Amino acid sequence: MNTNQIKIIETVVLILGYIVIKFIASKTIEKVGQKFLYHKSRIKITRKIVNVFLFVVISGLILFVWGVEQSELVIFISSFLTVMGIALFAQWSIISNITSAVIIFFNHPVKIGDSIVVLDKDYQVEGKISDIGMFFLIIKTIEGDQVSIPTNVFMNKMVKKIRNE
Repeated sequence: MNTNQIKIIETVVLILGYIVIKFIASKTIEKVGQKFLYHKSRIKITRKIVNVFLFVVISGLILFVWGVEQSELVIFISSFLTVMGIALFAQWSIISNITSAVIIFFNHPVKIGDSIVVLDKDYQVEGKISDIGMFFLIIKTIEGDQVSIPTNVFMNKMVKKIRNE
């Protein structure tokens, strides 16, 4: 066997391993989500995050199999991250909203479907959380209107969770 055939076999093994790990991770996330009664959208987003992470790892491993030098890969990754850092620094509010969305999604006591009141001295909002996006939190009011609040603003407001009886 020549080296190219070995690389092809290694690549196929890595891809098959990726498919198996992705399937196992997906089933595990689904079981944990059902066990702890997480909302379906939360399970879906978590599955997407894990899939992206697995894809990045498997892509790096395949690049190593095919002989990409570590120093070249490190230079490419650091250059890419530098450009992304500069671009995102110019849009600081975008980073703030994305970070806030992740915190709200995983660690805030309210979740999709909860009835809340956003306590604000100028304009209080009361309703049910209908969606938590990367930039906005959507609240459906009692009147049926939809109010969008930037996630970083929502993080800085006091929120009262209304008990559903």
